[in-house]
Amino acid sequence: MTIDSTEPRVTLAELAVEAGVSLSTISKVLNGRSDVAAGTRTRVEQILESNGYRRRGGDNRDATLLEVVFHELESAWSMEIIKGVERVARENGMSVVVTESGSRHAPGPEWISGVLRRRPAGVVLVFSDLAEEHREQLRSRAIPFAIIDPAGDPSPGVPSVGSANWSGGVMATRHLIELGHTRIAAITGPEDMMCSLARLDGFRSALSQAGLPVDESLVRFGDFHVDGGRERALEILDVPVDRRPTAIFAGSDLQALGVFDAARMLGLKVPDDLSVVGYDDVPVARWASPRLTTVHQPLQRMAEEAARLVLRLRDVAAAEAAGDTRIDLATHLVVRDSTAPLSGR
Repeated sequence: MTIDSTEPRVTLAELAVEAGVSLSTISKVLNGRSDVAAGTRTRVEQILESNGYRRRGGDNRDATLLEVVFHELESAWSMEIIKGVERVARENGMSVVVTESGSRHAPGPEWISGVLRRRPAGVVLVFSDLAEEHREQLRSRAIPFAIIDPAGDPSPGVPSVGSANWSGGVMATRHLIELGHTRIAAITGPEDMMCSLARLDGFRSALSQAGLPVDESLVRFGDFHVDGGRERALEILDVPVDRRPTAIFAGSDLQALGVFDAARMLGLKVPDDLSVVGYDDVPVARWASPRLTTVHQPLQRMAEEAARLVLRLRDVAAAEAAGDTRIDLATHLVVRDSTAPLSGR
């Protein structure tokens, strides 16, 4: 880490006295270390800036690693993201390091120390946001980053890649309506993720546009996983036949597989007794029996766009111009065998 200054009037030791910290703390802040309290870091950065010091990350163009960070690696969704990042890495003669950390909203505090040591060419994060402190630490080391956004719009100034979740919800629901279904349920993802809410809003909008009421007793929030899909589907389906939906829109393909399982447990056939639409179009959607009708979310392309974005941002001028860079990719419906016209009961 180099220190750039425009004729600072005081030494770093004098600034340490002014800030009420040790010289080593000043050094840690300049080097983007994580072991400094947020309040102390802010105070020291303000004093450094006001006295003509500014951090410069140096040249990171010789780095040969791209890092991708998840909060979980168990799902097929994660593998699609990794494939996209790996493709861009190969094109640029790089390797990929995969890290699991934190919750679905942000990586854990332990992650930042490791990435600062590794100093990759760029970081692709599969989270809803990144703490301001972590952003500044990455910027101080000239490590560009972008978020593949599964949850909504991240904070201003955070480059991100997302997809059209609302449109996906509309397309899935319209497909079921066009098949004659009027009693349609929805099992979406976690209630605190904006993609879950956007897909559900699309579901509600499609029903409203068709003049159909939204029966809130047929709406459930889940966790995007098979077990959660099965449990929520049993709640909806294990009722008298006159209250049972004839179709379910699931917020992920894994949840849709859980719906399949619940239907089998109750002696229902898909699609004869129940039509099911998923979301994502991960490979398992094509292998399921019946093959799953689903909304294709371009996961690999999202990952590719994010990886290419961070490589472009290695250029300082490009990074400064990136600002609120947001790339939204289109979704589309893939019709397979899990949906059929409504039959009489």
